[in-house]
Amino acid sequence: MSPFEALAEPNRRRLLDLLRAGERPAGELVAAMDLSQPGVSKHLKALREAGLVSVRADGQQRIYRLEARRLADLDAWLKPYRHFWADHLDALEGHLERDQ
Repeated sequence: MSPFEALAEPNRRRLLDLLRAGERPAGELVAAMDLSQPGVSKHLKALREAGLVSVRADGQQRIYRLEARRLADLDAWLKPYRHFWADHLDALEGHLERDQ
């Protein structure tokens, strides 16, 4: 699964939001989501396969964290689109100011 496919699902984006603050055990992620444990596990697996999160064992727990490198790749791909929208929003602002 590509990172873009993984991010298309809202529950996966929510899991990434939860991991922004740092590593979290799988149990905490399940408790924070409105999904069953198997449902959360399915989404975490998809995020792992897309390279957006990684997991490590800590005793009986599985600890998840964001993978910054993969997110940086996405950010680099989005960069030209941010410039596109910034230019268009600047043009809109100029147009609105002229109309007033």
